[in-house]
Amino acid sequence: MKLVIINDSVAAEASEVAAERLLSGKPIARVANYFSDSTQQFHAGRWSATRGKWRVSYTENELCVMTAGTVVIESSSGERCTFTSGDAFVVPAGFSGTWEVLEDCSKIYAIFEASAS
Repeated sequence: MKLVIINDSVAAEASEVAAERLLSGKPIARVANYFSDSTQQFHAGRWSATRGKWRVSYTENELCVMTAGTVVIESSSGERCTFTSGDAFVVPAGFSGTWEVLEDCSKIYAIFEASAS
């Protein structure tokens, strides 16, 4: 097995936030997935986005390590957290709320999504 270096250059795919989830701005997200395991349950890579706010609903567990910018994540119940470069946090499966990019941001991510039993 070969180690996966997340600093190596990998082409990123750009996308807009779906209109039904968008709350403000016109954010563009870019994803560079560096690794997916053979089960397609675990993924790791880099993600970035421009300013905006949208609804989120997680079916996966995600570790996020912010590398630039500022984001505010607010749960449906009103818990609000601000994260900047150097901050690390986990968004658990089942979380729903909003993701707002205050300053263009980037993060390293590791995602695990359990298979349906």
